[in-house]
Amino acid sequence: MNDDEVTSSLNAAFKDRFQEHPESACITLRAQGRVGHGGTCQVEPRKAGVKAGLHPAVGGDGLSACAGDMLLDALVACAGVTLGQVASAMDIQLRDAAIRAEGDLDFRGSLGMSEEVPVGLTDIRLHFNVDAEANEQELAMLIRLTERYCVVSRTLNPPASITYSQGAVA
Repeated sequence: MNDDEVTSSLNAAFKDRFQEHPESACITLRAQGRVGHGGTCQVEPRKAGVKAGLHPAVGGDGLSACAGDMLLDALVACAGVTLGQVASAMDIQLRDAAIRAEGDLDFRGSLGMSEEVPVGLTDIRLHFNVDAEANEQELAMLIRLTERYCVVSRTLNPPASITYSQGAVA
């Protein structure tokens, strides 16, 4: 079986709908969280427990988080923890800090429907709503340093090299 045979059998019903209505393949995923005490970030819960599955747009039951959801959750969590740590280092007292991530996804890419449509999230946006005892310059520096030291953000941009292999998983 070659690549084309595999991708042509993936979710055939969804491919037909996306072919007729390409806009229905495009969604925006969202995640949000709030910075807590002691260097924590509470990511808004999505599902009971974290079980990965398909997004409902391609046949998922809606009870599981899709990989894109989980990626944005990780970005929000890391940015929140980093923001809290940077604020502490800068002696900025946070009264409240919320983070929201959004990322656009076109399922035609992951279903192999078009070489021009990328597989995965594109145009990820991270929004901060910070209430703190700080002036505008301090808040701007807080966000800049959060961007600089957020491990997940820095892993995504520029993209980390990933290798795939087969064998035993320890």
